[in-house]
Amino acid sequence: MLKFYGYKKCDTCRKAEQCLQQAGISYEFVDITENPPTAEELAGIVACANVSLNKLFNTSGVQYRELKIKAQLPALSDKEILTLLAGNGRLIKRPLITDGQRATVGFNAEKFADIWG
Repeated sequence: MLKFYGYKKCDTCRKAEQCLQQAGISYEFVDITENPPTAEELAGIVACANVSLNKLFNTSGVQYRELKIKAQLPALSDKEILTLLAGNGRLIKRPLITDGQRATVGFNAEKFADIWG
C-alpha cells in the first residue's frame, strides 16, 4: 500500500490525493507535520525517487526561510540533512509518496500519472 506523507491544508497535497482517488489507488495518509518520515525512510524515498537530498526541502516554506536552511546546506552532511528533515516535517517538500519500491517528491501531474496512474 502507498504511504502518502502530506498536509491536509496543502493545495498540492489535495491535488495529489484527488489523482490517486480518481485512479482508484488506496493509500495510507500520514500528516507530515505531526509524523514526519524517519531519516531512514527519507533516505529510502530519495533512493526510490532518484532525487538529491536537497530536493526534499520545501524551499518555499516559511520555516525554510526562517531557519536560513539555504545558507546552512553546503556545510551539512547527508546524515545531518536527513536528521534535520526527520525532525521537522514542515521543512519537507510535499507530498512524499512511496510504496517502498517507487517514490515521488512533490506533485507533477504527468510524472505522477506515469508512476502511480
